[in-house]
Amino acid sequence: GRPSFNPLICHVADLAMAESLADFSPLARALAVRFWPGPLTLVLPRRSSCPVHELATAGLPSIGLRIPQHIATLEIISRVGRPLAAPSANPSEQLSPTTAAHVAAGLGARIDLILDGGTCRAGLESTIIAPGEDGAVMLRAGALARSEIELLTGPLRSPDHAAGIVAPGMLRRHYAPRARLRLGATSVESGEAFLAFGAPPSGVSPSLNLSIRGDLEEAAANLFAMLRTLDESHSMIAVAPIPGAGLGEGINDRLKRAGAVAWQDSG
Repeated sequence: GRPSFNPLICHVADLAMAESLADFSPLARALAVRFWPGPLTLVLPRRSSCPVHELATAGLPSIGLRIPQHIATLEIISRVGRPLAAPSANPSEQLSPTTAAHVAAGLGARIDLILDGGTCRAGLESTIIAPGEDGAVMLRAGALARSEIELLTGPLRSPDHAAGIVAPGMLRRHYAPRARLRLGATSVESGEAFLAFGAPPSGVSPSLNLSIRGDLEEAAANLFAMLRTLDESHSMIAVAPIPGAGLGEGINDRLKRAGAVAWQDSG
C-alpha cells in the first residue's frame, strides 16, 4: 500500500556499488566512508546510467543509498550483485517492524519468505541526509544522531517542504499504531496506557517503560515494539516527554508522525 510518490532506499554492498548509481560529492564520499555500513542514508543525484527503475525512486532525479550494518543483509546483496530497493517490511503508514514476528503479523499472508536476522539493534530507521556543495540537509532524523553528522557537515539545514516528498519518512502521518497517541504526557487519563521514559511521574504507574534508566539508545530500540504491544490492548496511549537531544530527535520525529490524525493529511 505504499504510495508511488514515496521513494525507496537502495541498499548496496559497498561504496563501489553506490558510486555506480549516483554522483558523489567530496562531502558525500566523506560521509559514506565515516558512517557506512550503518544507519545513514545519502540522497544523491542519480547517474544517467543508473539501472534502478524510476518506480523505486518515485521518478525523482535523486536516489537514496545505504550500506546496511547486518552481515546477512550484506551477504544477500553481494550474492545478488545488484542494489536492493526496499522499504521497511510493514503495511504503509503502520508501525515499523523490529522483529521477524512483527513482519509476519503485518505481511505474513502476502509474502513467501521471512529471513530472521534477529531483533533490530537500533530500532529506529536510518537518518537521511542530502549532502550538497555547501553543507547538507537532514531529510529524516533517525538512528544516527545529528551531532555526529554535523562534525563533518557543519549545521544541518531543514528540508524545503515545498519540494515535496524526496525521501522516505517525510509523510505527515507515518509509523502509526491504531491507537490514538497523546504526546508529552505527565499524567494518565481514563482508559489510556502510559508509555514512560525514565522515572515516571509521582502516582503514575507505567504500562511499559522505554528506558527506566532514561537511556535514549535503549528507548529507540524499544520504541516500535512497545508501541505495538500497547496497541494490541489499548485504543489510547499516553507517551511521556522524550528529550530532544541526540537520538531523542529521531524518537520524537516518529512519535509526532505516529500521533498525527488522519484528517491532517488531507487538510
